[in-house]
Amino acid sequence: MSTILVTGGTGTLGRLVVDRLRAADHRVRVLSRHVPASDLSSPVDLRRGDGLDAALAGVEVVVHCASSPRGGDDVAAGHLIAAARRAGVGHLVYISIVGVDVVPLPYYKVKLKVERMLAESGLGVTILRTTQFHDLVAQALAAVAKLPVMPLPAGVSGQPIAVEEVADRLAELAAGRPAGRVTDMGGPQVLGFEEAARTYLAAVGRRRRIVSLRLPGKTYAGFRRGGHLAPAHAVGRGTFAEFLARRPADRG
Repeated sequence: MSTILVTGGTGTLGRLVVDRLRAADHRVRVLSRHVPASDLSSPVDLRRGDGLDAALAGVEVVVHCASSPRGGDDVAAGHLIAAARRAGVGHLVYISIVGVDVVPLPYYKVKLKVERMLAESGLGVTILRTTQFHDLVAQALAAVAKLPVMPLPAGVSGQPIAVEEVADRLAELAAGRPAGRVTDMGGPQVLGFEEAARTYLAAVGRRRRIVSLRLPGKTYAGFRRGGHLAPAHAVGRGTFAEFLARRPADRG
């Protein structure tokens, strides 16, 4: 079996990818800023790049899950690409987001830049774009639900997908050959934010008045047009309501 390195391997998605690859008997290394050094894991800050050569020694495949909305993904990708070339890595799998080429959110623009860097890197590359994870949508709604009134962007929908299903797909792609950009992966339902908020409130036993707001700017317009959705690729199975039902600790 291959030796596979997973960046961001302690994160919400990365740790599930690690579990699946190990269950398939691959030799897996975890790369993260938050793990102790061992023969299977490396504490590396990709934005600095120190220690990457040692972490990638003997690695055949990289699954790049590390990302930060605070910025620096392009810098991190540059370090990773250079080190992967030096190490002779044959396949780099990257998780991206549906709509990075349509919605001008700054974080999305950086993700698109990373896609282009990978495509031009000369490495064997596979890029998977997915819609939003259930976890992210729930976190956003939980934050807004702390207010007496829940303000939501008018006319915007989401298409949340189970992170476990994305991990399954990434593990499958990592075991295969480089495929370029593969088919997008979307959740099973396109769900208006108001409906998602009501589903969340019912699940946690709260009451809030929901207020829909029209917002200025091109980013909001991109979301209203549904550039971040993939209704033609609604391959996910687990719904947002089912995800919330599995989280009894969040109630109240």
